[in-house]
Amino acid sequence: MQPPPLPSPDWERIKQRFREQAQHLGLQDVAWTDASPAATLHHYEQWIEHGYHGEMGYLGREDRLLRRRQLEVVLPEVKSLIFVALPYWPGKFPSAQQDPTHGVVSCYAWGEDYHDILGRKLKELCRWLEQEVGGKTRHYVDTGAIQERDLGKRAGLGFIGKNTMLINPSYGSGFFLGEILTTLPFPPDPPKRTPSCGRCQRCLQACPTQAFVGPYVMDARRCISYLTIELKGSIPEELRPLMGNLIYGCDICQQVCPWMRFAGDGPSPLWGSPPEEVTTPKLLALMELDEKAFLERFQNSPIRRIKRARLLRNVAIALGNAGDPVALPILQRALCDHEPLIQEHAAWAIRTIRRKYT
Repeated sequence: MQPPPLPSPDWERIKQRFREQAQHLGLQDVAWTDASPAATLHHYEQWIEHGYHGEMGYLGREDRLLRRRQLEVVLPEVKSLIFVALPYWPGKFPSAQQDPTHGVVSCYAWGEDYHDILGRKLKELCRWLEQEVGGKTRHYVDTGAIQERDLGKRAGLGFIGKNTMLINPSYGSGFFLGEILTTLPFPPDPPKRTPSCGRCQRCLQACPTQAFVGPYVMDARRCISYLTIELKGSIPEELRPLMGNLIYGCDICQQVCPWMRFAGDGPSPLWGSPPEEVTTPKLLALMELDEKAFLERFQNSPIRRIKRARLLRNVAIALGNAGDPVALPILQRALCDHEPLIQEHAAWAIRTIRRKYT
């Protein structure tokens, strides 16, 4: 005699319990989708073929493309994807952003590295899920070979904007996105009707370096976030004057987006109101950092990842764009720095400032 079949799990109840766990950890939204590849994968592969990924060669590696095509390579027998959102966007930005003697740091980097913050939360959720329900899990925060924005859209977290960001109609694009892969067969959330950018092109028009080839397509090689963070070598000279005082990342295409008004007008929900030395540090002070001072100042910051040479490269460009001769003595000393990258960009800054006064 066959034993009676086991009762089917109440997946909706489990999803609700999971949401409660996520909310307890400060996560704004949770959404489920199946583990099929993103329908936009061919667009991504065309983007790679055009070379728009620049020096980020790992994005086009065949083994990583295979993972995007078959998520089973990432987690065998994967059935479901769970996406979570952690908002960080501040309602107001420091007035010192308009002061050319101060550098501008992207607001996502105003606190501890988001990979660590969200990673800890996802790890805890994975542990809860495996202990309470079962299955196997794997989590990522902007590190896995997964079309996370497109899959997050499919799960219902928002829509893709013309600036290529995932935009949530309730709080804009200023949130960190994380995902959990699981072998549990969660039913996907029902499709949501989401808005779009409509005719708006503010982000495309506001980009200082014209990094957008067109709506929804960015040439990373011209993006200031790429130039200040991902690019390891020299920044092309024709782009340097367009960078202003942006020294780590860029928020412009998000700042001008009308959907960001829903993020509120208060301090950052994650960072609060950090001091000026974090959000808009003085350029001259940064230019004098030696290796030890750099490591101490940015101990828990994502800025530490780009290392001292790249940061001071960016700072030298900002000083050149500021055009204040008071920076010349510090820039002259930087010509003797042991890092050739710093020497090169300090020399450019000196030439730029001197041209302004001759």
